[in-house]
Amino acid sequence: MQRVVSMVARLGLRGQPLPSVPGRPLSGSQTKIHGCDRVKLMESLVVGDIAELRPNQGTLSLFTNEAGGILDDLIVTNTSEGHLYVVSNAGCWDKDLALMQDKVRELQNMGSDVGLEVVDNALLALQGPTAAQVLQDGVADDLRKLPFMTSAVMEVFGVSGCRVTRCGYTGEDGVEISVPAAEAVRLAKALLENPEVKLAGLAARDSLRLEAGLCLYGNDIDEHTTPVEGSLSWTLGKRRRAAMDFPGAAVIIPQLKGKVQRRRVGLMCEGAPMRAHSPILSTEGTVIGTVTSGCPSPCLKKNVAMGYVPSEYSRPGTRLLVEVRRKQQTAVVSKMPFVPTNYYTLK
Repeated sequence: MQRVVSMVARLGLRGQPLPSVPGRPLSGSQTKIHGCDRVKLMESLVVGDIAELRPNQGTLSLFTNEAGGILDDLIVTNTSEGHLYVVSNAGCWDKDLALMQDKVRELQNMGSDVGLEVVDNALLALQGPTAAQVLQDGVADDLRKLPFMTSAVMEVFGVSGCRVTRCGYTGEDGVEISVPAAEAVRLAKALLENPEVKLAGLAARDSLRLEAGLCLYGNDIDEHTTPVEGSLSWTLGKRRRAAMDFPGAAVIIPQLKGKVQRRRVGLMCEGAPMRAHSPILSTEGTVIGTVTSGCPSPCLKKNVAMGYVPSEYSRPGTRLLVEVRRKQQTAVVSKMPFVPTNYYTLK
């Protein structure tokens, strides 16, 4: 199945749209961190190496707690304008904002130069193999110079002050456009004038992110899941591993050496599609885990899922059972992503 260009209009990256609430910005998930100690602030909360980011480069990272659990996943960009641009899940907005505000106050009381600004913008995600081609018609910047996980501020189809980031949660090439909320509808209409662009909801995005083996917070990762258990060890910066200076490092770092009881794995099966909360069993019929996300793959014409099993059952090719509609069916542990990703990088 060929993937087409789609536009997901939403209020927060990877999370469910928030209703309009007095006093709460519609975006619900975008902030700027200012000040000379902005990196110090973020590195006191996340596992990634923020200091190494080049101007306008971003990275996926994780808020963690002292028990090693994941509080949320987020993208942090080191902008050329001298601040950090942070996008986290709209569904976790309240706790994420409180977490950052508390740390800002703590550092300010210690004399640090740091501040937080909530960004009142909406997000439009333009995703698909020809997304950049569609967007290029409306911007003066050369998008060929904007690789995956980098961003730039530009005018987009006549709307000024947009931050265009080469990213998305679909496994495809694409961009996320942070646009002033008052101009979001106008920009969406401008993009939809191109017949290549189709509106797509979060359910469509969900099947794409699952094919790409990407986690959904609250389903596949949560505050009771560590980065190692969630197969997200790659988010741990090398320098941060050595320093062990992020929340939960005392729990997480030993797990890198194999001391982990369970792991997130990919699963493929035929028959009825696997869904969240479906029990995973050994071939002997013992329940050993649970499916966290599952759906029919439009591209593969097979059923794909991810879930957690004991480490000894996590090797690709391991045959297991999944209970679907009170019937047991065979599933095979599979490598992820299920569908190869197509992120744009400079050659």
